[in-house]
Amino acid sequence: MQNRSSLNIGEDNSNSSLLPRSQYNKREWPQKLLRCLLFFILLGSGIIIGVVTSSHLTYYLGSRDSNFYPPFVLSSPPCNLKKENEKAKMPVKLDDWIKPSSTMHNMTDDELLWRASMVPLRKDYPFRVPKVAFMFLTRGPMPLMPLWEKFFHGYQGLYSIYVHSLPDYQLKTSPSSPFYHRQIPSQVAEWGRMSMCDAERRLLANALLDFSNNRFVLLSETCIPLFNFTTVYKYLIRSRHSFVSAFDDHGPYGRGRYNKNMEPEVTIDQWRKGSQWFEVNRKLAVNIVADDIYHAKFEKFCRPACYVDEHYFPTMLSIRFGSLIANRSITWVDWSRGGSHPGMFGMGDITEDFIEKIRNGRSCIYNNQTTHLCLLFARKFAPSALDPLLQLSKKVMGFG
Repeated sequence: MQNRSSLNIGEDNSNSSLLPRSQYNKREWPQKLLRCLLFFILLGSGIIIGVVTSSHLTYYLGSRDSNFYPPFVLSSPPCNLKKENEKAKMPVKLDDWIKPSSTMHNMTDDELLWRASMVPLRKDYPFRVPKVAFMFLTRGPMPLMPLWEKFFHGYQGLYSIYVHSLPDYQLKTSPSSPFYHRQIPSQVAEWGRMSMCDAERRLLANALLDFSNNRFVLLSETCIPLFNFTTVYKYLIRSRHSFVSAFDDHGPYGRGRYNKNMEPEVTIDQWRKGSQWFEVNRKLAVNIVADDIYHAKFEKFCRPACYVDEHYFPTMLSIRFGSLIANRSITWVDWSRGGSHPGMFGMGDITEDFIEKIRNGRSCIYNNQTTHLCLLFARKFAPSALDPLLQLSKKVMGFG
């Protein structure tokens, strides 16, 4: 009985294992076939889906803007790339670093002032001939240009010209004129406001981009030269001082314009007044364009009836570089007629005696010595003065 029970139990637990092998294989075969069939169905479906998706994606990408998905084409390099490669192979010339090829550029004022304030560590410039930068601050036309063209004739390489006009004005000259293509990027400048000083700093900054410029003189369209180029050039290049007028005026038009909010940068004892028309060396020019302390003070606290162009540069330069300025201007003006602007002179005023009195009518100190050669330029002259000035230029002023 015991053996039979054990046998029954074994039969219940391992019934399938006691089946014959042939019978077992017949039962397993349909399952394997089903699995294989299912595998191939899934594989085929995946391939079909992949092909369809790929074709749609290719069509989609191909229809996109070629600016975003440029075709990959193996061909010769484009022309502009060839030119860039040719430029890269060309040696860099010294002029590329020290002298701009054009007065026009797309720099903002901040970028321009930053670039112009860069100073080489080496003080000597053995590769250059020092030049004088003539900076013309104008509103538009320059009616006295023919006189200046005679003044500059024959002295190429010793001067640079920069013209700041109204932004929409285009100065028309012949290609042979020294004023040809000498306008700089400009903005509107209002008399008596900081925009006028900004225009003057803009002129200085553009002139500083040429490392050969050593002296910088500010002029207007109504200015004339009183001497020939050689005299003016030697006078400026050899001078130990810059010609900035700066004096302490205790009256209502001097200290009377001072604002106590200028302190502590500027005290009333440091407040100065002077002529707008200056001449400076390269060191002072760099410091004028680099200034971000006094400029902010004057812009905020010197507004009409405080005329900033009469106070900003004279005060700042007196404080920082008092020993380097001559405290006088080299541009003659006539205030004897009264008013807020100097006198204007036309055709009927221009005589040989009139010009000679301006040229030799005073004495001054130049390089610590007394001289009668004190003024190099004069203003204001009307367009009608051009013809008589041209007639007198050779005899009186020594050029033409």
